[in-house]
Amino acid sequence: MDTPSLAGLRVIELGTMLAAPFAAHILSQLGAEVIKVEPPRGDPTRALVRGGPSGTFIAYSHGKKSVCLDLATADGHAAFRKLLAGADALVHNLAPKAARKLQLTQQDCQAINPRLIYCHIRGYAAGPQEDDLASNPVAEAATGVMEGNVINGRPSRLGPSYHDQFAGAYAVIGILSSLLQARQGRQPAPVEVGLYETGLHVASRDLVGVQLKTQLLGRAEREPHGEFSMPGYGAYRTADGRWMYLLMLTDAHWAKFCRALALPQADDESLALLKNRKKARDAVEAVVKSAIGALTFEQAAARLQAAGVGFTEVLPLERVLDAPQARHPGKLRDVGYRGFGFQVPEFPRLGAVGDVATVPPAELGEHTLEVLRAAGLDAAECDRLVTSGAAGIATPQSFAWAPVRG
Repeated sequence: MDTPSLAGLRVIELGTMLAAPFAAHILSQLGAEVIKVEPPRGDPTRALVRGGPSGTFIAYSHGKKSVCLDLATADGHAAFRKLLAGADALVHNLAPKAARKLQLTQQDCQAINPRLIYCHIRGYAAGPQEDDLASNPVAEAATGVMEGNVINGRPSRLGPSYHDQFAGAYAVIGILSSLLQARQGRQPAPVEVGLYETGLHVASRDLVGVQLKTQLLGRAEREPHGEFSMPGYGAYRTADGRWMYLLMLTDAHWAKFCRALALPQADDESLALLKNRKKARDAVEAVVKSAIGALTFEQAAARLQAAGVGFTEVLPLERVLDAPQARHPGKLRDVGYRGFGFQVPEFPRLGAVGDVATVPPAELGEHTLEVLRAAGLDAAECDRLVTSGAAGIATPQSFAWAPVRG
């Protein structure tokens, strides 16, 4: 078995909810040792579902160590500085004011450890709003995403916290870049990722597209949102009530679809080009809806697959991991926690499963003493920290998921 690419790298995670923990999760799956430093109450995701951890915590905190420190106390802060002194990287998503109050800015941390790769995921990067707070939905609202997702007449968040996770992934890219600088003997550059700036970058295609239309047409005209810009590209209900999502991006896709379902439109030259199908959007949508609605899902799937037409079923969450593709070796990792078993989707890279050992999500403070001793604190100092409340250790059965009451 090959050595994981980041084996030997020690990362301190000081994060809550999603962005920083997601970044540290990726680093962990690449082989880094991740020490998750949590306050006495723990990461909020430890108590989001019936008194216990949520899917967020279980999915993105397995494989990490947990150290419980109260950074608001002098002793807890001093212990944290000890950890920083021996770390290769720090990733956190503290609010800027909180980072300054806790003396955990880039300058503060690199004064303790000049070779530290410092990564701060925040609401806004440098600019007039750099001290403002932002969350995933705020980034969606401010960068045009939410305006395009209107539910019952009201702009709404997408659901999954994609901007948090994109920001975490961007943070990893920055950390790896700084790591290369360090290995070349250069001072590693600090990494700063804003949720807002992440949203801008993700929306680049649409933001540039509206500029293009404005300059070509003299007015701000946008393509319809999502699949509606391409007729036949979307979800359609089959005769047995299942939803099939069709991939209809090109003229070749349209031609294959028409031939697969023996539609008379296969010979209609007026619909051969996308620009003409867009002009006849309603008619094309009606053709596709009728053709799919006349067949069961399995009937339509057989014909489309034989013709090489892209499609999939629109699946509810509880069925997603039953798909043969999801169950192919290397896609899922078995994670146990508190007597429950979970199949957690693996970090998407070839041969990922097995490269890094599976370790269940840590109990709050499970590794506090181990990590502090390794950082140079003796047994008496550790006992004093725990006794004073500046540090915490794991408490068996510290929570119980509330049972479902019928």
